[in-house]
Amino acid sequence: MTRTDEPHGPDQRQPRDQRQPRDQRQPDEQRQPDEERRPDRPVTPAQRSNPFGWRFSLPLLLGSTLNPINSSMIAVGLVSIAADFRTGPAATASLVSVLYLCSAVMQPTMGKLSTLFGPRRVFQAGVAVLLIGGTVGGLAPNLGVLLLSRALIGVGTSACYPTAMALVRRRARTTGAGVPSRVLGSFSIAAQITVVIGLPLGGVLAGSFGWRALFWVNVPLAALVIAFAAVAVERDDQLPRRGAAATVAALDLPGIALFAGTVVALLVFLGDLSRPRWWLLAVAVVLGVLLVVRERRTATPLLDVVLLARDRPLQRTYGRQLLAGLGMYTALYGASQWLEAAGGYAPAQVGLIMLPLSLASIGAARLVSTRGWVRGPLVVGAVMLIASGAVMQVVRGRSPIVLLVAMSVLFGLSSGFSNVSNQTALYVQTADADIATASGLSRTFAYVGAIFSSSLIGLTFGPRVSDHGFHLLGWAVVGIGTASLLLTGLDRAIPGRVAVRRPTA
Repeated sequence: MTRTDEPHGPDQRQPRDQRQPRDQRQPDEQRQPDEERRPDRPVTPAQRSNPFGWRFSLPLLLGSTLNPINSSMIAVGLVSIAADFRTGPAATASLVSVLYLCSAVMQPTMGKLSTLFGPRRVFQAGVAVLLIGGTVGGLAPNLGVLLLSRALIGVGTSACYPTAMALVRRRARTTGAGVPSRVLGSFSIAAQITVVIGLPLGGVLAGSFGWRALFWVNVPLAALVIAFAAVAVERDDQLPRRGAAATVAALDLPGIALFAGTVVALLVFLGDLSRPRWWLLAVAVVLGVLLVVRERRTATPLLDVVLLARDRPLQRTYGRQLLAGLGMYTALYGASQWLEAAGGYAPAQVGLIMLPLSLASIGAARLVSTRGWVRGPLVVGAVMLIASGAVMQVVRGRSPIVLLVAMSVLFGLSSGFSNVSNQTALYVQTADADIATASGLSRTFAYVGAIFSSSLIGLTFGPRVSDHGFHLLGWAVVGIGTASLLLTGLDRAIPGRVAVRRPTA
């Protein structure tokens, strides 16, 4: 795989699919399914002249937005759900956490399945599970069934992003399109837009049709994505013939189970550090050790832990992804709570103050993706996060709106610069056979940061939201930004930019 036709600097790394495999493991190209091994997949003139046109990109972008939009929409329906089922806020809050937990576990798992069964098949199967989950939620007679629905939605939507990345990689390789920086930027922008519209869309649906509409809306959305993908995305090749025993062995079910247990125990522990349950951390450590031992010994691991242990640049990319998620969600949720509780702003006013965050993030992501920049935006994003924390030190409950909007813009610039560049770095650091699982794992790290942020906010604010607690949170944001800056500055393997080559017809 040629990552770019421009040099990356003196420490340009050899792509993973060109390295010597370990003696005890099959080469990457032997572990890929037929569709990934064949470089001669037929390409139409239209695909070669415009490989990432809207017909191909639209269903993948729509599918990838279904997870974040379901994450945010449910917030406006929790009170109504609690009233209908006569339960408390703690029980309905589990509707939020179950989707995060399922997503954190299933994103890399779905990436693994796509390498075995084909990314298009897994993409459409995942959206079909979403459709079923929406139907179950719309008809749910009690909270237990509603939790099942949210779990199905988490599992189904988790298939979309890693498989979409695999499909983009396949299209780029077969058409000679180079690194599709614009498309990678579009994924980041689409996710940001859905975070913005999720709450108002949920409010309209719940206000007009009741909370069940938050689940029913997935049915037409899923059907639309399935139909578009069936028409616009080329079919996977025929599955290789393998027996049931070989298929089960290739799935690495013990590895998936150990990974799930490790992630769930860790996330539940991180979700409430005000009253830490240390036994959960011990469980996560034990299961993590067992996972490493298992993955070292199997021929088709969910996570190639030996290669990951050697791949320091990829480790740093995952670290930056975790810090980006932690910094972003800490700033977003912490500032929103502070503006409403200490600043005295109404929810609608808070939304308007925070709106520049999304607009700045979208603008920064588009700027970076159209130019193929990688290292520079990572540095700028970390600096913007540090600046955000510094501004948090000087604002007060009645600070001028201009200062609050400036803080929101800094948050957005940090997010937009960092997310696209981390996504591009992951793309160029990962082999064809690993792109789906690696992309899913990057989302897992982002979820770890998001859930950790809730505990960080609780620890700094304490029992009452105040200016003092917000200033403490600002120091935490400065620390997160500094760690990200060091992780970027010391990583000489990050390319300065990638060349986006457009093939000739």
